[in-house]
Amino acid sequence: MRWRLWVPVLVLAAMQAQSHGQPQPAPAGGTGQMGSVDGAAKPSAPIGPLKIAYGDKSAEWTPATLAALPHKTLTVYNEHIKASQTFSGVLLIDLLTPLGVPEKPHGKEFRLYLVAEGSDGYQVVYSAAEVTPDVHDGTVLVADALEGRPLGDNGPLQLVATGEKRPARWVRNLVAIRVLTAQ
Repeated sequence: MRWRLWVPVLVLAAMQAQSHGQPQPAPAGGTGQMGSVDGAAKPSAPIGPLKIAYGDKSAEWTPATLAALPHKTLTVYNEHIKASQTFSGVLLIDLLTPLGVPEKPHGKEFRLYLVAEGSDGYQVVYSAAEVTPDVHDGTVLVADALEGRPLGDNGPLQLVATGEKRPARWVRNLVAIRVLTAQ
């Protein structure tokens, strides 16, 4: 019953923001980060380096610093645009292991999860096992190129994953990844 009290508060806050010309959050169940079915939405905030944090360790990555790392190329079907796309970038696990995220998790390490965020505030969650080739067949890539060129409107970096029916957990304009532990 408590959730019913929040609905009027959220509606009221959205109405007040609109009346003051402030940007509004995307409605629940809406199109999320894509902004439109064709993915033509532009970034809504300045884009900085990708910051990855796990415990007391962190690292920052830009397309220039990622360029020095081994790259992987993968072709995935993008349900939003109804076409295959070829991305190139660095495996996410290769950016996480130097911070202490296990490459071959065991036991309690399966409680680790990642929150990836775009510059527009769009957030998705992956379990650490989903980004680990030792456990999962899918590939999660921090892409810096699409069809052999910089990403353009999708920002300098984008999180892309194989094995998903639609790109709902792809994150354009990727700016942060936090590794956390479920309780």
